[in-house]
Amino acid sequence: MKILTILGKIIDKLFRPIKENAPFFVFMYALGVLCAWLTQPDGKPLYEHLYSELFVDVYLLCLVLVLIPRKARRWVKAVLYVALYGVAIVDVYCWVKFESTLTPTMLLLVGETDTREAGEFLRTYLSPDVIFSPVGWVVLLLLVHVFWTLRPQIEEHLTYRQRVFLGYRLRKGREWLRRAEPFLGVVVLVTFCFSWSASYANKKAFWRIMHQQTVGDVEHALTQRGHANFYTPVNRLLFSLRANSLAAEQIDKLISAADKVQVDSCSFRSPNIVLIIGESYGKQHSAQYGYFMPTTPRQSRREKSGLLVKFTDVVSPWNLTSYVFKNVFSMHVVGQQGEWCDYPLFPEVFRKAGYHVTFLTNQFLPKAKEEVYDFSGGFFLNNPTLSKAQFDTRNSQVFRYDAGLLSEYRRLRKEDGEHQLTIFHLIGQHVSYRQRSPRDRWKFKGSDYADHRPELNDKQRQTVADYDNAVLYNDSVVDQICRLYEHTNTVVIYMPDHGEECYEGTRGITCRLHSARVDYDLARYEFEIPFWIWCSHEYVVRHPEIYREIIQARRRRFMTDALPHLLLYLAGISAPSYHAEYNVLSPDYNELRPRLLKKSVDYDKLREAHEAKEKTMRHE
Repeated sequence: MKILTILGKIIDKLFRPIKENAPFFVFMYALGVLCAWLTQPDGKPLYEHLYSELFVDVYLLCLVLVLIPRKARRWVKAVLYVALYGVAIVDVYCWVKFESTLTPTMLLLVGETDTREAGEFLRTYLSPDVIFSPVGWVVLLLLVHVFWTLRPQIEEHLTYRQRVFLGYRLRKGREWLRRAEPFLGVVVLVTFCFSWSASYANKKAFWRIMHQQTVGDVEHALTQRGHANFYTPVNRLLFSLRANSLAAEQIDKLISAADKVQVDSCSFRSPNIVLIIGESYGKQHSAQYGYFMPTTPRQSRREKSGLLVKFTDVVSPWNLTSYVFKNVFSMHVVGQQGEWCDYPLFPEVFRKAGYHVTFLTNQFLPKAKEEVYDFSGGFFLNNPTLSKAQFDTRNSQVFRYDAGLLSEYRRLRKEDGEHQLTIFHLIGQHVSYRQRSPRDRWKFKGSDYADHRPELNDKQRQTVADYDNAVLYNDSVVDQICRLYEHTNTVVIYMPDHGEECYEGTRGITCRLHSARVDYDLARYEFEIPFWIWCSHEYVVRHPEIYREIIQARRRRFMTDALPHLLLYLAGISAPSYHAEYNVLSPDYNELRPRLLKKSVDYDKLREAHEAKEKTMRHE
């Protein structure tokens, strides 16, 4: 009997948080569900454990409220109502206007908006039709909540008969609730246990995300299987605040490094340097490197002319764009002390030396709909202070196809300086492949692969065709860039950020795998990249010694984290941050420097082990 009494008290206490905060629990739970439904992309399944995790979160909030004295509790709940409804309305509003919920970039844009821009934004987007959009459902729930809260005042205006009837109904409801309390306590206990079990993995993942030490670590954690799902506006806000906080820490270090940039001298050895950074380009799909489809006819013609020199053994340090950009733009190389953000960025060194620097990107402009991956890669490029330190000229819009970037450059080219560094950042073969080339430029179709890829089904072959069409379109874009400099004293370097898988071998995957374990297949498909240097005829005539050095270096081992040192050499920049052992054209180049993929796995050891294994199998 005593055990039953104790159990009854426990069950009563379990139900108490909801009992004493019933309106809060009901309306906040309804608000979470409503926001999840209103911001759900078409065709994407709702977060599987939404209802369970929401129950746990709201219940725990009610539990905290119970611990607060009643007089103070009222004000705490008022603050929570304002905050939660406010965040919900902003989140849904962003979804309606920009097809994006709260993201780190959205907060970044808000932080960089001045009073005038804010006023223009409000006049543009806060129109009466907003209330008839999905935002109206949140407002409607808010009005119902207000009506319920003001119920006692409303009752004063009712007739005597209406008040008696309403009072009778409320007494009946309270009586039923009192009798059902033991049962409801059991329901709460069972529901909480089930909900906690169902949502524990996501909560653990969210905790892990929120305790990462760099914005890059956050991004990498989000590529892992079972990563956190930000299922409510509050989750998204907390995550965005954390990501911005981490980005701010690295921004501070980068600004400090920018202030200390030193250049001893500059000979302007190459007056015009062009760097083209592609996207998601698997070496295995380049006809230049032996692919069975003619995906690179223009680059192959330039190679046959002798002016384009193809490098045969180049890898990327990462298979994530943002990580690659940090490594490629920083003068830091993998293996040096410190982090990438402790070192100056190479465009800063070029500007300090007297070069005019132009940056044209078809990805890294701050956009409301931006994914965390774009934020992670672009925050140090888009920060106003760092952008000013790195670039003299930038584009202000992105384009559906990369050819649009060429049109933008033709418009901005009048700003070029006497000594010029131009960086093109293409969207290249970034997923979805079918969207990366205009329909009238499609050459390959799925049926073309029946003989070469018989193990694939029709849909998979079409995906390969879409990817190859994107590679072919990329071939035309980089060729057009070279044409811009055909009759000038220019050297052009082309490199994609990383490789890409499109049903390579028997792996059966597209895009990239972000597992911690890097084996040889992952390394060769996702880290090996095409890399070439093209010299105009005039450049070869004026710089025959550099042209010879390029030819002599084409078979050297190289990882693109060392690219800035090659660029500084081509420019003739003498600076403390330059090291000849990282310059692939230098006689002092250290070809045996470990090429660590993801800062952990030695690519050359992977390849050597694979070759040894294949040799053993052939002998057997």
